[in-house]
Amino acid sequence: MSDDKLSETAAPALKNRGLLLTGLIIAMLFGALDGTIVGTAMPRIVGELGGLGLMAWLTTAYMLTSTVVVPIAGKLADLMGRRVIYVTGLIIFIGASALCGMSQNITELILFRGLQGIGGGIMMPMAMIIIGDLFTGKQRAKWQGVFGAIFGLSSVVGPQIGGWIVDALDWRWVFYINLPVGILAVILIAIALPKHKAIGKVKFDIPGIATMIIGVVSMLLALTFGGKDYAWLSWQIIGLFALAIVSLVSFVIIESKAAEPILPVRLFKNRTFTTINGVGFLMAIGMFGAIMFVPLFMQGIVGISASASGTVMMPLMLTMIAASVVSGQFIHKIGVRKQLLAGMIIMAVGFYFLSTMGIDTTKLIASAYMLILGLGMGLVMPILTLALQESFPKSELGVVTSSSQFFRQIGGTFGMTILGAIMNHKSSVLLDQDLTPVVKQLPAEASQLSNQMTDMIHSNPQGLYSSLLSPETLAKMPKEFVEHMLPILKNALVSSLHQVFIIGLVFVLLGAVLTLFIGNIKVGPKSKKTSPKAEKDLSAELA
Repeated sequence: MSDDKLSETAAPALKNRGLLLTGLIIAMLFGALDGTIVGTAMPRIVGELGGLGLMAWLTTAYMLTSTVVVPIAGKLADLMGRRVIYVTGLIIFIGASALCGMSQNITELILFRGLQGIGGGIMMPMAMIIIGDLFTGKQRAKWQGVFGAIFGLSSVVGPQIGGWIVDALDWRWVFYINLPVGILAVILIAIALPKHKAIGKVKFDIPGIATMIIGVVSMLLALTFGGKDYAWLSWQIIGLFALAIVSLVSFVIIESKAAEPILPVRLFKNRTFTTINGVGFLMAIGMFGAIMFVPLFMQGIVGISASASGTVMMPLMLTMIAASVVSGQFIHKIGVRKQLLAGMIIMAVGFYFLSTMGIDTTKLIASAYMLILGLGMGLVMPILTLALQESFPKSELGVVTSSSQFFRQIGGTFGMTILGAIMNHKSSVLLDQDLTPVVKQLPAEASQLSNQMTDMIHSNPQGLYSSLLSPETLAKMPKEFVEHMLPILKNALVSSLHQVFIIGLVFVLLGAVLTLFIGNIKVGPKSKKTSPKAEKDLSAELA
């Protein structure tokens, strides 16, 4: 919304705009920080509660519930108003955080992390939806860039904060820290957002919600466990994919007939909706190639510590933050299509440079490549949501905004699965060819180690890299063996990562091509004067 004066009808929603923005920033920051802080604390958590084999579920449970609930939250925000949905999500997140901190075993913690994910999935799209309500044009782009940058900032400072909390206090405070911050955010948002008065009976699409949850969860589980815990052609993975297909087909049929569908099928007939979400999906697939695998390259090839490899990622985050903030300053001049195309091409250039990294690559050179990649990401990410909001009426702002977040999360999961599978396959071929003969030369008394390494070559090459490239592990092995083995490991890792980055480049280029099909979306430098009727509608939408 511009700074033009509004009628008295809309004034209650905007007189506390500063208070509302403060609450949104606090809520988004502590929600975004949670993931990176918890990741740092995981070894300490497992050390106290046990259940090493279940550790991955601490992330998986949160990812499943938060992804599924995003489109549901967006639709409910359109039906019931912003305040009731946002405050509900915050309360669920705060309550689940308290339960996580009180967990007595790993099973309880996993269950409570899943509950926390429901709250987080409601929170994620709500800030962008409300920014879409408050502003239009250039101001909307600027603020969405700021809020997008908060996610980048959390990736930079989260691990350090998590490490400090675990060392200075206790891992339980990783969750307890959410309570005072979350309560403050609830108070600010509850005060600043007006109450929504629903007109008529609110219709919930229960069959649509049920089939979407079953379909998306089945697909995410198959992608998460396929090729790791179970073979891709095992009955478990095939069964999950089959259940996902049946459920999602049923979801499409139900949504085409529902009075208030969670994700209206007709939206997919809109070129802007389809192309923008397609670009976001493809960008997310490629983006995870950098976020997942560059630290592995720096630790395994350059030979720096895990914490030092995080500093290599900092240029990516910093340039992404800077580009996200300034992208709103000139989007109205060059247009959505040109900016998205430019950002995707810059990302592609960054991936190309990543694919040229070798054993002699320095930390400085890798940081420079991260800077290029972050610049491209920053130009693209906030514009995806902005373009959708500028193209649809306010009555559908919630569902189209949440769809952008939803398809990017699904794309990220696909990216981790596809790129991880490519790396494992390439690594298994190279290591079986070059490392297996060396392993077989180990003395008889090391047969247990030999068998373990042979199994990892075929089933978990990434784990083999992580364990054998650590100084502690190498110090326990015979010097002659290390001298023969390290060059083979490093060459295999470099070749495998080159292929990963090239595939990431392909996905980003496909996204760049898709931007050419985006319609002519205009983003004005500021919003136009609103009519009294539009102002009244805004007051209801904001709630």
